[in-house]
Amino acid sequence: MKTVDIHTHLLSREVRFDRLFDMLAVRFFARNLGVDPARLSQAPWETYVQAMAEAVRNSRYIEKTCLFGVDARVDDNGHELHRDKTVCARNTDVIEVAHRYPGQFIPFFSINPLRPDALERIEEFTEQGCAGAKFLQNYWRVDLNNESLIPYYEKLQGLHLPLIIHIGSEYAIESEKQFESSNMLRLPLEVGVTVIAAHMGLGQIGHWLSPWRNLSKNPAWFDRDYFHILEMLETHDNLYGDLSAMLIPLRARALEHLARQKQVHHKLLFGTDYPVPFPIRFNTHGLSRKETARIASIANPFDRYAAALLQFFPEDNPLYTNYQRVLSTPDSNAQQ
Repeated sequence: MKTVDIHTHLLSREVRFDRLFDMLAVRFFARNLGVDPARLSQAPWETYVQAMAEAVRNSRYIEKTCLFGVDARVDDNGHELHRDKTVCARNTDVIEVAHRYPGQFIPFFSINPLRPDALERIEEFTEQGCAGAKFLQNYWRVDLNNESLIPYYEKLQGLHLPLIIHIGSEYAIESEKQFESSNMLRLPLEVGVTVIAAHMGLGQIGHWLSPWRNLSKNPAWFDRDYFHILEMLETHDNLYGDLSAMLIPLRARALEHLARQKQVHHKLLFGTDYPVPFPIRFNTHGLSRKETARIASIANPFDRYAAALLQFFPEDNPLYTNYQRVLSTPDSNAQQ
């Protein structure tokens, strides 16, 4: 079985591991990526790119990944207000890496819809090979139901480009919770865009007085957005959900429940959210100690993630072929 990872990140060229926390965390981060910590500290961006490309090339389960950065936060005039030095990789760098490793990566662009020239940028990067779009509106502080964005959505719909929208918790970058909600999906869906709800709306810390409920496998304590997305997957033909970063404990607790929701499996997409680290042994997925030991021993981070999901979604599950329904690329068309 080989699939396409619908959700992976390129880091910014400006990424550095020079803060105190970074210097402490880099060893764990490097081990998760399968690279030497010293190399990652000395040449972080190039080491990251090479390690990621090699991991995809050598993966047992991953054919290619959809690769994207995150645009900067801008004001209504397009002036940059903030550009995260780790997460905000530029579209030009995404395209450069995808052209360098065409057998490993499918480029997506990230264009803040508040940019005055957003529509022109969509055309520019589509002509350069981008096959989809990525929003991080919770970082941008953008209400996706603002009707001024309709021309943006119409452009995506006209070009048959899927749009990945972050729904659920965000801890890797500054985020506004009001823009993390599944309600953000309404307008792009109405316009007809093929929308991918990332992370299935899971991961919020919503039970402050009873914190153990945030890790409970009892569906009564799951995120409301999760159930809203399950309902919307059945009622909206143009909505899909990806399983990226589902192995963090705040989300992994829902895997067993999601595996039973077979009525939406034809709308789910495999994704990792690489390079987000994920624990195997100490987690809420409920896998046996024997299975977690086996999976934890897998060196390739993509295969480690896939091996865990395969315990809930076997190889014949449509999760691994649904990417053909949303990607308009030569590779996906050839397999349809």
